[in-house]
Amino acid sequence: MSAPAALRELLLSKITDVPDYPQPGVVFKDITPLLADPAAFGALTDAFAELCDRHRVDKIVGLEARGFILAAPAAVRAGVGFIPVRKAGKLPGTTLCQAYELEYGSAEIEIHADALAPGDRVLVIDDVLATGGTADASLQLIRRAGAEVAAVAVLLELGFLAGRQRLEPALKGAPLEALITV
Repeated sequence: MSAPAALRELLLSKITDVPDYPQPGVVFKDITPLLADPAAFGALTDAFAELCDRHRVDKIVGLEARGFILAAPAAVRAGVGFIPVRKAGKLPGTTLCQAYELEYGSAEIEIHADALAPGDRVLVIDDVLATGGTADASLQLIRRAGAEVAAVAVLLELGFLAGRQRLEPALKGAPLEALITV
């Protein structure tokens, strides 16, 4: 799914390109101006909440850290639960952990072991789909908890990094909804 033209235009007008951040050659997509604009942030929240209705979700999983900012208000708007997926060591209590490979090393993410119930339908929300590694690991965590991945939704998909192709096998037929692809 791509956002309707008016929504896409509004969202893109509030996303700033920051060249050479965090390192030379990288163009960082800064969403903080979008978050500061109540009309744009509200429209984005509505778009994600609508996906909850369309995919009949029970919970939204937000990926650390900007995924939290986008997922939490969408969960409130949709009337469903919000579950954070955190970097390893950040959650108290019993957790499920998933390691994954990055282009420059490895990382681990965690979810509370009791955050999802068997049969829960889950929408994963993040700000950007780049290489797909974090999203892939989150899908593994959700399924290990016994829940079902209803869909993955992102504000921006960086198509040139081929994250969709990497993530495709892990989706197992669940849709990947990118509001904007660049």
